[in-house]
Amino acid sequence: MKIFATIGLLIVSNVFMTLAWYGHLKFKDMDWFSNLGLPAIILLSWGIALFEYCFQVPANRIGFDGNGGPFNIWQLKVMQEVITLLVFSFFTIIVFKNENFRLNHFIGFVFLILAVYFIFKK
Repeated sequence: MKIFATIGLLIVSNVFMTLAWYGHLKFKDMDWFSNLGLPAIILLSWGIALFEYCFQVPANRIGFDGNGGPFNIWQLKVMQEVITLLVFSFFTIIVFKNENFRLNHFIGFVFLILAVYFIFKK
């Protein structure tokens, strides 16, 4: 159960993180947000990032083997990075339709999956 809770919380956390870090790049296309200055965009992104931490911190506390979870800290970090890239990829393909997923992106992801394999290898 802790495995699924950790992964689920990391996915939700990364959705908020991606929105905070990259969602504001589409604000210029939205009437209400288009005239906001950089300080307002920073505060808005920071507010979104708060929700990221509300899911990320519990994910790491639940998942960490030092707290009775199934993952060591290395595994948590690499797993989080792969989840980040998957969420970012879906977000980019859906929201930024002019960005293409290319072969070099795929090859890079394959290497990241290999990193997960080696990190989890006993």
